[in-house]
Amino acid sequence: MKIFLDSSDINEIKPLNKTGLIDGVTTNPSLLAKQQGNFKQILKSIANEVKGPISAEVTAIKADKMIDEARILQKIAKNIVIKIPLTLDGLIACNYLIKKKFMVNVTLCFSVSQALLAAKAGATFISPFVGRLDDIGENGLQLIKDIRTVYDNFNFKTKILAASIRTVTHIQEVLKIGADVVTIPPKIFHELYKHELTVKGLETFLSDWKKSGKQIN
Repeated sequence: MKIFLDSSDINEIKPLNKTGLIDGVTTNPSLLAKQQGNFKQILKSIANEVKGPISAEVTAIKADKMIDEARILQKIAKNIVIKIPLTLDGLIACNYLIKKKFMVNVTLCFSVSQALLAAKAGATFISPFVGRLDDIGENGLQLIKDIRTVYDNFNFKTKILAASIRTVTHIQEVLKIGADVVTIPPKIFHELYKHELTVKGLETFLSDWKKSGKQIN
């Protein structure tokens, strides 16, 4: 199981990467649009900081233009993964890029049938959006479960990258189901290690140690 950060803010990414627990980063046009500066430099700084896969998304809607943009993005760093939308043109571009040895993350997946086509196109990652399905009254976790079943049934190598994660419970559930990767906002990462009993326990230990007058030296 791998943990990716869903962020394009290098100031958020750097301190969390110091934990040694970050395996990659996912970005998208919306996240990059929020950042000041040249987007190529932003992606390069992220790719230099985190050595795992860094997803960078095309903005073209036609396959040939997606491929052109993929070539530009791939030159930014060796660990760039080309993020492609799950459309017909996206599948065409994915199939072509995979044959050319690019890594491809097919994004905006909301159904098993979409995930099946992405796997057959050879996608490195498929990104089902859990939270966005929940927002419209559907079951995002069930989608992860169904994709896992289909991929296992036919031995597809495409990795399930659970996206649109809103809560710690989402993370716990997608990992129990068998997602290969979970990409989470930095805010959610911080929630993973926090627990009120940990805080209270630490306060008690430190208080007792201070009262004892002892020191570690």
